Amino acid sequence: MSRHVAIVTDSTAYLPPRTMERHGITAVPLTVVLGDRALEEGSEISTRSLAQALQKRRPVTTSRPSPEVFAQTYRKVAETGASGIVSLHLSAELSGTYDAAVLAAKEAPVPVRVVDTGMIAMALGFCAVAAAEAARTGGSVDEAVTAAEKRAAGTSAYFYVDTLEYLRRGGRIGTAQALFGSALAVKPLLQLYGGRIEPLEKVRTASRAIARLEEVVAERAGAAPVDIAVHHLAAADRASALAERLRARVPGLGELHVSEVGAVIGAHTGPGLLGVVVASR
Repeated sequence: MSRHVAIVTDSTAYLPPRTMERHGITAVPLTVVLGDRALEEGSEISTRSLAQALQKRRPVTTSRPSPEVFAQTYRKVAETGASGIVSLHLSAELSGTYDAAVLAAKEAPVPVRVVDTGMIAMALGFCAVAAAEAARTGGSVDEAVTAAEKRAAGTSAYFYVDTLEYLRRGGRIGTAQALFGSALAVKPLLQLYGGRIEPLEKVRTASRAIARLEEVVAERAGAAPVDIAVHHLAAADRASALAERLRARVPGLGELHVSEVGAVIGAHTGPGLLGVVVASR
């Protein structure tokens, strides 16, 4: 077995399976609790089932992986010959996943560096890929962490939701609740800032909000080299159309990913979500 630095992340990175396989990245699943059933994201609950449950107002919550799940993952990864592990996770402001990984790392058979990226979705995914690329070229744990942190520092995430109801319900909107108050008819644009979901702008109609989202992303990208991911939940046509417009507007565009988010993010945003991640290269 070759000695190498292994990369672990969690299921909210929403990396394409081929990308994970190509880079040797392992993802630990978060859990969605639907009624009285606990289901692993990515294997036991589909986004379609989630969207139907939300539309029927069935109780949906999410939970972090247990420290034991992380411990099992670290042991399996170590058995492949890893000399060290970099474990990159969604913002600790949004989930206890990072804390669970830290607990498990203390008992791991090889050194584990756990990193709170402050990111989520492909904002996290791009960090994991950067770390994996550094490790593949013989980089140390420290070098892989540095690569991930550099990618995170150059990454922005913006998103539109049809309603704030689901974010309010899950307690994930932070100061956005104070800003928007009870004006739930407003179509909000939000951003990931400091690891938290914060308000960006409020727009009166869905079409104007999506047009403004496109403008914000194009302005953020400028002419610099960037990778972009467009996420959605039950809004595939909107996402595809937005991606094609961004392809035409962003001159430095490298990779462009379009994908539906998983059940964990979907549980807190609801159907109609459009999210865009811009990552400097």
